[in-house]
Amino acid sequence: MSENNVANENAQTMADALKEVETVHIGDTVKGEVLAVEDKQLIVGIEGTGVEGVVPLKELSTQPIDDIRSVANVGDELDLVVISTIGKDKENGQYLLSKKRLEAQKVWAEIKAKADAGETITAPVTSVVKGGLVVNAGVRGFVPASMVADHFVEDLSQYKGQELEFKIVEVEPNDNRLILSHRAIVEANKKEARAEIFSKIQPGDVVEGKVARLTNFGAFVDLGGVDGLVHVSEIAFDHVDKPSDVLKVGQDVKVKVLAVDPERDRISLSIKATLPQPWDNIETEAPAGAVLSGTVRRLTNFGAFVEVFPGVEGLVHISQISHEHIATPNDVLKEGQVVDVKVLSVDPDQHRLALSIKALQERPEGVEEDWPARSNNRGNNDRPRRNNRREEHTAIPAEYQQDDSGFSMGDLLGDALKGFGSDDQD
Repeated sequence: MSENNVANENAQTMADALKEVETVHIGDTVKGEVLAVEDKQLIVGIEGTGVEGVVPLKELSTQPIDDIRSVANVGDELDLVVISTIGKDKENGQYLLSKKRLEAQKVWAEIKAKADAGETITAPVTSVVKGGLVVNAGVRGFVPASMVADHFVEDLSQYKGQELEFKIVEVEPNDNRLILSHRAIVEANKKEARAEIFSKIQPGDVVEGKVARLTNFGAFVDLGGVDGLVHVSEIAFDHVDKPSDVLKVGQDVKVKVLAVDPERDRISLSIKATLPQPWDNIETEAPAGAVLSGTVRRLTNFGAFVEVFPGVEGLVHISQISHEHIATPNDVLKEGQVVDVKVLSVDPDQHRLALSIKALQERPEGVEEDWPARSNNRGNNDRPRRNNRREEHTAIPAEYQQDDSGFSMGDLLGDALKGFGSDDQD
């Protein structure tokens, strides 16, 4: 064969090869045989073209890859998509290929089909960014902060690494846009659970729950899909400044159902109603004559209410505060002050406890035992003053004249009633 013929044949072969190469276009789906596995990329031969391409590690899978050899070996045949050319030397494998993007196309199609059918997806939260969560659903999905939960969540980092169920809110494959909502799932689950719980739960029931969140005014307890509120006043018998002082999120608690309002989706609960009642053993804990330490909780014009045990308050009438005359309890006592008191009488049935501060104090020299009675002087100028003083200390507000106070008129007036005997008879 002449040299001219050989040259012509080689030229024809090259022309044919170039024609085959020209059939590869960006966006084409091709098959590639793995020719070499390197640390950060694969070298593949594009089937039917006689040319090679490169698949970078980051374009191998939609999932993170630690070892490239765990997903591809020499001789493997892969479905790939052509994403760009690297240079003009096409014979030396200047095509950039991707397996991940081909997988992503399939994922987008699956997600779109699920969205159209009203189905949900499950995916792990991979990171927390400003404004929401990023999830890996085979493609990147975004959950706005307002769609994470059915209440405000200050710290979204708690969701990182969790696998959650999502409703598909918006899917735009061409824009790589996938918006998801976990809140919709939470609300749907709670709605179903709420209907079941409201059909069963009754006031007076004692149930188990878990502290879901804490506020300044109380604790919301999850009863299994429905939150009930334990007001701060229903947490314990003793005073609670903040629910977070005694409760923690996630804590298991026993609660009593106080009220159920299905129309407003509200359940009122109490923790303290499940605890031993503070007045149950009061005769043993605070018998007449006992000396106790307590805290002044309330001051009125007729005396001071002192808490001697959590949930147990006794009355120190103004006449039992000091041996000396005082105009009001505020003259010598302050709310929150710790004082020692002596139990004068106890009535567990009526929840009444009469206390005295002055009984523990030595009477100053020259001070009469019962200052409201003062002296037996009947001078015209003395009687009005004594009566005015008595009226000042024995005037009882209307709300304390009812049984709700737990004290009778005699309890409230105390020693102030002394001195109304023959002394005042003409």
